[in-house]
Amino acid sequence: MFHKALGIINILFPFLSVLLFPPPLQSQNPVKVNIQGDKMEYRKELGPDLRRVIGHVVFEHEGAVVYCDSAYFYESKNSLDAYGNIHIRISDTLNMYGDKLRYDGNTRMADLIGKVKLVDKQTVLTTDHLIYDRNSKEAFYQHNAVITNKNNKLTSIKGYYFTSLKQFFFKDSVTLVNPKYVMHCDTLRYETITRVAFFKGPTKILGKETNIYCENGWYNTNTDIAQFNNNASIRNKSQVLRGDSLYYDREKGIGKAFKNVTITDSVQNIIISGQSGRYFKQRGYSLITDRVLAIMIEKTDSLFLHADTLFTTFDTAMQTNTLSAFHHAKFYRKDLQGLCDSLIYNFRDSTIALYHNPVLWSEENQLTADSIRIWMTNEMADSMLLYNTAFIISKSDTGKFNQVKGRNMTGFFRKNELDHVMVNGNAKTVYFAKEDDGSSIGINIAAASDMLITVKDKKINRIKYLNKPDATLYPEKNVSPSDLILPGFRWFGSRRPINRYEVFTW
Repeated sequence: MFHKALGIINILFPFLSVLLFPPPLQSQNPVKVNIQGDKMEYRKELGPDLRRVIGHVVFEHEGAVVYCDSAYFYESKNSLDAYGNIHIRISDTLNMYGDKLRYDGNTRMADLIGKVKLVDKQTVLTTDHLIYDRNSKEAFYQHNAVITNKNNKLTSIKGYYFTSLKQFFFKDSVTLVNPKYVMHCDTLRYETITRVAFFKGPTKILGKETNIYCENGWYNTNTDIAQFNNNASIRNKSQVLRGDSLYYDREKGIGKAFKNVTITDSVQNIIISGQSGRYFKQRGYSLITDRVLAIMIEKTDSLFLHADTLFTTFDTAMQTNTLSAFHHAKFYRKDLQGLCDSLIYNFRDSTIALYHNPVLWSEENQLTADSIRIWMTNEMADSMLLYNTAFIISKSDTGKFNQVKGRNMTGFFRKNELDHVMVNGNAKTVYFAKEDDGSSIGINIAAASDMLITVKDKKINRIKYLNKPDATLYPEKNVSPSDLILPGFRWFGSRRPINRYEVFTW
């Protein structure tokens, strides 16, 4: 997203440097204005020192040369008013035009009025009023101007150029229009020496594929490095990146985001937030750290995931392929919760993989294994695989646990609830059998090569032992406490998140 934004800024500045005014030397004592024309008149009724010059009028003052149809020259004041077809020749390529010019040779102020136009090659500035102070070397307009260059058009209510600092300054309702982008901002400043542009106030950069918003920022046109600050956001058709500060190096393809960072993906229906982000275009990945939270929005519910770091990969079309959560990953959804050290969500095949001491909770059941993989269909859990040292535990009563253990387990869901589980290899159970009224029947301790477990009303309902079963139903009083716990038993009930906020507690 960053690299699309920078092409907008490049369009803004190629025509700015042509607006330079030459820095004429200021004399210690006022220098008289030299003026000539086809006809020069003196009129007593207009004043003793007033001369009217008509036809092919030319005047020069300390290097500045102006042409006009007629002029009134106030000799004692060393000033003049020029009228008609004003033409100020700055250089061979830079010319200024207008209807009227007021110039004071003592204050060195030039005031150009009426259909003012500044032309340099393919760049044209038009306004109704332009003032140039030769002392401060500052030119400015305060009543709207339009600057065009090829297919680009910039407008603002106020504009300034500080020739000694080599800086342009546009103020109030600044708009740049071109065939690809439209930019609106309150204030724009450009340093011609460093080639760095600064924009302040609410700024919108609207393009065909990408829209940018910020309230403060800068762009170095020489190094292709930019930073957008204060409520900054970059938006394309499917994603929105927000942050207090967004930084991008276009040449290296590296982006950084700081404080209150969020990425919203409308295609994958996911929102990722954190306090620090990194983007690596050429490597095809980005990461977010510092109080990270990913929200996977679904039709009936949302999954909330937290980890130390969230790592996403994307393709050349900027579509997210995978979301990885590294270290202290924990997630919550009303019907499914879990934790592990590392988690990978693959958007291409809708799978969730949990690694390194994973724990899942589905309704009343706790599931653990060396690794767990869940397959999703239509945003709902479809099936899962518990690989190696698989274990299912559910509470029967206080201090009593139903347990199923095996090498591998495959679970199947119906309407997002665990429906039945197939246990393959070294299956063992400890199951507290009860009557419908809850009274104890006994404890079923069994072993088999394989088992089929059905779940009803969120609890284990039936266990079918397959291949060489060895099962015994014991009266509860005849079973020692040590026989009630299968090897490898671990209960993590205190770490189960009960709401979205507890994913931040490990």
